[in-house]
Amino acid sequence: MRSDLMKEGSTRAPHRSLLRALGLTDDEMKRPFVAVVSAASDYIPGHRHLKDISEAVKAGIRNAGGVPFEFETIGVCDGLSMNHKGMKYSLCSRELIADSIEVMLTAHPLDAAVFIPNCDKIVPGMMLAACRMNLPSIFVSGGPMLPGTGPDGEGSTDLNTLFDGAGKVAAGTMTADELAALEDTACPTCGSCSGMFTANSMNCLCEALGIALPGNGTVPAVYSERIRLAKRAGMKVMELLRDNVRIKDILNAAAVRNAMECDMAFGGSTNTVLHLTAIANAAGCPITMADWDAASARTPHLVKLAPSGPRPLIDLYRAGGVPAVMGELGRLGLLDESALTCMGPLPEYLARCCPPGDGEVCRTGENPYSAQGALKVLYGNLAPDGSVVKKAAVDPSMLCHTGPARVFDSEETACAAINGGAIVPGDVVVIRYEGPAGGPGMREMLAPTSAICGMGLSTSVALITDGRFSGATKGPAVGHVSPEAAAGGPIALICEGDSVTVDIEGGALTLNVSDEELARRRAAWEPPAPKHDAGVLAKYAKLVTSADKGAIIL
Repeated sequence: MRSDLMKEGSTRAPHRSLLRALGLTDDEMKRPFVAVVSAASDYIPGHRHLKDISEAVKAGIRNAGGVPFEFETIGVCDGLSMNHKGMKYSLCSRELIADSIEVMLTAHPLDAAVFIPNCDKIVPGMMLAACRMNLPSIFVSGGPMLPGTGPDGEGSTDLNTLFDGAGKVAAGTMTADELAALEDTACPTCGSCSGMFTANSMNCLCEALGIALPGNGTVPAVYSERIRLAKRAGMKVMELLRDNVRIKDILNAAAVRNAMECDMAFGGSTNTVLHLTAIANAAGCPITMADWDAASARTPHLVKLAPSGPRPLIDLYRAGGVPAVMGELGRLGLLDESALTCMGPLPEYLARCCPPGDGEVCRTGENPYSAQGALKVLYGNLAPDGSVVKKAAVDPSMLCHTGPARVFDSEETACAAINGGAIVPGDVVVIRYEGPAGGPGMREMLAPTSAICGMGLSTSVALITDGRFSGATKGPAVGHVSPEAAAGGPIALICEGDSVTVDIEGGALTLNVSDEELARRRAAWEPPAPKHDAGVLAKYAKLVTSADKGAIIL
């Protein structure tokens, strides 16, 4: 066992003495040591219950003959950090989480690991670390919160309802009292936000990758079923350890392809493009924006949940969850059945665990919402290395839009203009110098996109940025524009009033300016001074790659 590095032989007497100080018995010394890596936190609603999940995991490990050791990582709640300086630290926390877990699991050599994330960057951060360590591993999330209920007792509400509501108050179409009523009800339980936003997208993708048990992405946080799932995860990791099935035996090129197919089918967050690209690189099977484009072209859109439609995530849970989506994709021949899952070979998994779709929440390939995937990659002279949009959340009237550029060099100035009524129908809002290095940190632009929706402009105004978006974003919002402005990408060369075409259907993002004029502007452009000369963000800005590469640290 790997843990023998610190517990076998006479030279390890000091190590064993320290382990005995933890209360370990002679019998426990002989058993496998299993890491339980949790992101429990008192101030993240999606994580405040994770101690209950970890206790259930540890019970499962003990039931199967292992000895669990728990430690915790940091985590950032994107909702709480949104639209202020804190959001600059969200994406970079992914790398800090990965680094800290690598440190812990190398300094303390354990035999296997169970990872307990829930919210946005914690899931991919743990996945990056898992790939680096390549131990027998399994993921079990904290699960989604239940949706809120509309003021009339009908329909559902969520965190995005509040961001949109703030825009409606600014537009005068909602009162402060009405917003306060939503504030009290939109987030009624612990758990990750209740739509197919980034956290739930990533937890669903854990199932698609084969590194989590069925139900990981959709069983509600407050259901007892979630505790039972956690116990089974603890027992399952012991089975993987017994069979010496390591995470990179599962998380390989076939698994990544299958995850991309599922992402396109269930309409995940645009952040999944960033994160799965980074994870694939860590797993040794890199993917490109061209791979994402190809996945979008071949995969039908089968599930339409918030923010793309009115349904909350719990509707997918009731309709069979991710296994129902995988089952339909398998029937269509779109999955690579050479893949291995924590439940065994994928063909066996499909036969045993995947119910047929209900035809409504999870549609069939014969009746999809769209013949192409929910996400779309756009190229063009504004995005030579690509950009991404959640096509499923765009009104059909805005699938192709040309308008004058309204250029802002920060999220704050863009929000001030939108909320101040300076943006009018037809405009194309450009927010730049918010990329991985230029931000630094690649902030999510949920506040400006929600303000646009709240002001009633989502069917007449497009937005493009070298930043990124919350999974809750809807409308013609194109992010991850690469190269970013800070690297001298064409987005840095846009001038106020330039004509810009956003052609989502055609996959093109075009600045309608001559090549000669762009060359003149490029010659005159000067890189901006770094925004930070010390601390985490200064280091991040120096080391981070572009969005099309997954914003990884090399």
